[in-house]
Amino acid sequence: MIDKNHKEAAPTIFIIFGITGDLAGRKLLPALLALYSRRMLPKEFSIIGISRRIWTREDFRQFIREHIKIRPGQYKEEDVKHFIDHIEYEQGLFDSALLYESLKSRIANIENRFKRCCNKLFHLSVPSNHCEPILKNLSELKLHEECSDELGWTRVLVEKPFGNDIDTAIRLDKLLASLFREEQIFRIDHYLAKEALQNILTFRFANSLFEPLWNHNFIDRVHIRLLEKNDVSGRATFYDSVGALKDVGQNHLLQMLALTAMEEPNDFNPENIRKERARVLKNLEPFPTRNLKEAVVRAQYKGYENEKGVAPASQTETYFLLKTFINNQRWANVPFFLESGRALKEAKTEICIYFKDQNTSSKKSEKRENVLVFRIQPDEGIKIRFWVKTPGFPMLIEPKTLSFKYSDIGTEDAIPDAYEKLIHDAIWGDQTLFASTDEVIYAWKYITPIIRSWGTVTLLEYPKGSMGPIE
Repeated sequence: MIDKNHKEAAPTIFIIFGITGDLAGRKLLPALLALYSRRMLPKEFSIIGISRRIWTREDFRQFIREHIKIRPGQYKEEDVKHFIDHIEYEQGLFDSALLYESLKSRIANIENRFKRCCNKLFHLSVPSNHCEPILKNLSELKLHEECSDELGWTRVLVEKPFGNDIDTAIRLDKLLASLFREEQIFRIDHYLAKEALQNILTFRFANSLFEPLWNHNFIDRVHIRLLEKNDVSGRATFYDSVGALKDVGQNHLLQMLALTAMEEPNDFNPENIRKERARVLKNLEPFPTRNLKEAVVRAQYKGYENEKGVAPASQTETYFLLKTFINNQRWANVPFFLESGRALKEAKTEICIYFKDQNTSSKKSEKRENVLVFRIQPDEGIKIRFWVKTPGFPMLIEPKTLSFKYSDIGTEDAIPDAYEKLIHDAIWGDQTLFASTDEVIYAWKYITPIIRSWGTVTLLEYPKGSMGPIE
C-alpha cells in the first residue's frame, strides 16, 4: 500500500546527478517546474544539481533558465524565478569522495534551514556505468540512510538502461539491494507513465466488451511500433554504443507488450500490477539464436556511419523488427511484432491489435480484420476499425473507424508529462509506474541472447525518410 502519512509532508531534497545533461533539461527540470506551478511539490523543498562543470551561482542559474526551454506564456515569471531560487549547484566528479563530503555538508545546511530531517530523493540521470560509483560513494558517507523509521525517507530513481546486459543488470540490482529496500528503489521506464499507455488496463478491464476477446481465439497478431523521424544527430556517441534494441527494445517495447498481454491482477495495487507485468516477460518464448534471422530484422539507415561520434564501419542497428511469442494459454501461437527505428518517414508510437478475420463468405480473398489501435504518441487516443454495409441496394461492406482522442476532451496541458507523474509518484511512494527487479531481469534475460547473436543476422540498409528495410 502507498504510505501517505505525515512523512510525506516533510521538506524534501531532490538530488539530481547529471543536472546539466540532456535528460535533465528536456524532462526532469520541466517536470519539477510544472509540479511546482501546480503546487504539487512539498511546500518546503530544495533541488541540488550535480555535474562536473565549474560554474558560478549566476552562470548556473542562467544555464538552468535556458536549459528548461520554457515556452512564452507557459508559466508566470514569478513561479519560474521562485523555482530557480530553490536550485543549488554542487560541482564534482561522480567517482570523487570529495564531491560526496561536500554534498553531505550541503544537505546538512538545508536541513538546518528547514529545522528538521528532510526526505531525500536521489535521481541518477546518468549513463548506467556511472551508477555504481555514485551508489558506493553514497553508501560510504551514509547518505542513503533514512533519518528514522518515522521521519525523512530516502529513495533513489534510476534511469534506463538498467545495466547493459543481464550480467551488469544483476550486479547493479545487487548493489541497490544492499543499500535500499525494494520499496525505496524506483527504476524508470517513462513509457509506463504515458497517459495513453496507462489507459490500456482501464480499457480492457473496465469494458466487458473486450476482455472476453483478449486471447488467441480472437486475436490474430499484435504489432507494437515505436518509430522516430529523427536520426541520431546530437547523441550519436551514446547511441552507437547501445543501438536501437538496447535503447528502446529492452525497456519501452517490452513494457508495452507486458501491459497489453498481462492478466488482470487480484487488485490494482502496485505490487500486483508489477507481478503480472513480470509474469508476461518471464513467459516470453526464447529466440532461436541458432537461426535468429528467421525471427529478427536489423538494419541501419544510409549515412549513419557519417554521423559525428559513430565508429568507422559501425554495425550498430538503428532499426529492428522482432517476432516473438508468449508461452501461456491466453496467447498461444499469437505473434507479437516489436518494431522500432530511427530516421523513418513518420514518428509514432502505437499498439495495434489485429482480430481474426471472421469472414465466412465465399469471397475469402476479401480480408475483413477488426483492428484496435492504442496511439501512445502523438495524437494520444484509441481507434477501432469495424465493418458496415455501404448504403444502397447491393450488399457491399466497407471499413469505418470509431475513434477517441484525448485532445477532444481537454487542452494539451491537461495531460501531464510522463516525468511529472513519475516524480509525483516517487514522492508519494507509488511504484506502479516503475519497473520491478523481476521485470528488469526477465527483460534482460530475453534480450541478452539476441544481442550476443546479433552478428549472425545480416545488417540491412534503408534510406532516411523511408519506412525501413523492404524485408
